[in-house]
Amino acid sequence: MTESDNGGRFHNREPVPERALVVHPDIAGQPSSRPADAALEEAVGLTAAIDLDVRHAMVAGVKKVRPATLLGAGVVDEIKTVCQMEEIDVVIVDSQLSPAQQRNLERAVEAKVIDRTGLILEIFGARARTAEGRLQVELAQLTYQRTRLVRSWTHLERQRGGAGFMGGPGERQIEIDRRLIDDRIVRLKKELAGVQRTRGLHRSSRKKVPYPVVALVGYTNAGKSTLFNRLTRADVMAQDMLFATLDPTMRSVKLPGGRTVILSDTVGFISDLPTQLVAAFRATLEEVTEADLLLHVRDAADPESAAQKRDVEQVLEELGLADDASKPMIEVLNKADLIPPEELALLQERPDGERWVLASALTGEGCDTLMNAIDRALAAQRTVVELDVDLADGKTLAWLYRRGQVLAREDRETAAHLTVALDPADLARLERGLQAQ
Repeated sequence: MTESDNGGRFHNREPVPERALVVHPDIAGQPSSRPADAALEEAVGLTAAIDLDVRHAMVAGVKKVRPATLLGAGVVDEIKTVCQMEEIDVVIVDSQLSPAQQRNLERAVEAKVIDRTGLILEIFGARARTAEGRLQVELAQLTYQRTRLVRSWTHLERQRGGAGFMGGPGERQIEIDRRLIDDRIVRLKKELAGVQRTRGLHRSSRKKVPYPVVALVGYTNAGKSTLFNRLTRADVMAQDMLFATLDPTMRSVKLPGGRTVILSDTVGFISDLPTQLVAAFRATLEEVTEADLLLHVRDAADPESAAQKRDVEQVLEELGLADDASKPMIEVLNKADLIPPEELALLQERPDGERWVLASALTGEGCDTLMNAIDRALAAQRTVVELDVDLADGKTLAWLYRRGQVLAREDRETAAHLTVALDPADLARLERGLQAQ
């Protein structure tokens, strides 16, 4: 058969993406932060993020949760019909399913079924680039899969004998697989503990420098990476897709006042973030907990911006940062270029009277204002001290100008009387140096 005979089917053809059906269960009586249609749209975006071909999407009303399938019999029949008509390969259920519910649905609709947690894990697996990111994703995936080992090993149901790692008499294949997963989880946790120690050493090194750390947080696809690139002139991957950034990236940037800070781009948050991911990415999220200032980047043009803000605050609460008064935060209303002019005026002030920063990472609008706001927020954390420095001590004088903000200087006969604003860490270092003299 020639290429012309088969239409070039096996020549220079891209792999055909799997066909997907997305179902968002609208469960009666279950509190939700956003309308069902908006939740469905987000689920479709998540599905498209792993290159699935979404053939159909639907909101499924659930008056009463069925323990066996979550969904009612009528909805399950409707899903099966769509799967047959559209030749669906995989059904995405935008909710958390128990292992039994997932298994029963697969049998009922005769297609592969993935719940919200499994979908997000798939995205994270496709996005992770660094060794640390891959370790974190694998740990989360194994923790998830461990509960979903099903007893479908009909060809392996005979009992095995053996010794060593293969297990003793009576151990079945499912038990062997679970034990192998447990062993791998233990090894991954040890490796990630090493990563955590290394990251801690890096943080200690930065504190010795030290430069304040400013971490960008926000809902996924809010434009954090684009803003990061704009402020640092870096080239971090920034695309209009959910979870484009998984691995943290750090760059130094100079503020208008002259001081240097480290800007950190972090993984985006999302509603109903699986607990496995929060635990696995704790080492990465420690960059947020250790930051001196947080920039909460919001997609101001998204109708669900307020709901997304609540979801981010929930994750920050899990990290113990929601009520941390010592952790200042600036809200950045990004994508201002997409907001109609008549609505921009309404966003100038928040309901509580405080101001946020309107900006567009794409056009650069408002970015100078943001840099000045960062400068002021970090300056507010400084302590103002007065001290006399010997005029011959050029090293200390240069250090004070470099590390602090000299507010006033009066040169006297032998010493310079300075009024300086210093970060707490720099003040402690200065006091230790003066005591050693």
